Amino acid sequence: MSDTVVITRPLAQCEDLARAVQALGRKPVLLPLLEISALDDTAALKAELASLDAYAMVAFVSPNAVDAAFAHIDRWPGGVTIAVVGEGSRAALARHGVTDANATIVSPRDPSRSDSEHLLQTLDLAALAGKRVLIVRGQSGRELMADGLRAAGAIVSTVAAYRRSVPPLTPQMAATLTGLLATPNDWIITSSEALRGLMALLQELEPEAAVAKMQQQHLIVPHARIAETANTLGLTRLTLTGSGDERLLAALQSQR
Repeated sequence: MSDTVVITRPLAQCEDLARAVQALGRKPVLLPLLEISALDDTAALKAELASLDAYAMVAFVSPNAVDAAFAHIDRWPGGVTIAVVGEGSRAALARHGVTDANATIVSPRDPSRSDSEHLLQTLDLAALAGKRVLIVRGQSGRELMADGLRAAGAIVSTVAAYRRSVPPLTPQMAATLTGLLATPNDWIITSSEALRGLMALLQELEPEAAVAKMQQQHLIVPHARIAETANTLGLTRLTLTGSGDERLLAALQSQR
């Protein structure tokens, strides 16, 4: 195994993890597989965020959702519960001064199952019946959380806070991928959408050979859903860590 660790998070979320990887004596390579960009029109987002105290609970689907929303939030209203799917979103909230010390934050009990399904299992759904709930997410996303809350009787609104896209296969991206696939590396994959995007890029690059080489790479993933996505794509060399950078780093250390 080489010393290289490929970090595939959106660029704005790579820096802290890259420094920690470097501190382990490994070489971080930043390969953002999702591009996060601001909305052209934030009027709907600002309108929802201006009336947060009308909601019993606000759910953020990702750290990106937290960061995009808090660009327009001065103070979190007391009495409004926050729901998040993983430790990354908790860390994003903390960067904006919102912690368990000053807000009620709910997330899945099992850190290896940080997803919408397990968040729904953790929530007191009966208490949300007839209550207003806001989901802050990207421009596209799964409906599972909204559907689950509505089935429990909650009055659910959703609002987009950002948009995301897979980067194009530029000559630079093609050269980077070709170089990384030449030797076995550890790849930190924190999104099923990013992983599917990577495989689509490899299909463009070199349909059979590139995919076969990717199947020899080792993936480190924080969520069971990402592991399931990897398996469906033929990627079986993986380590499931649970949510949080400290678990990703522990997995890296165990590979040495």
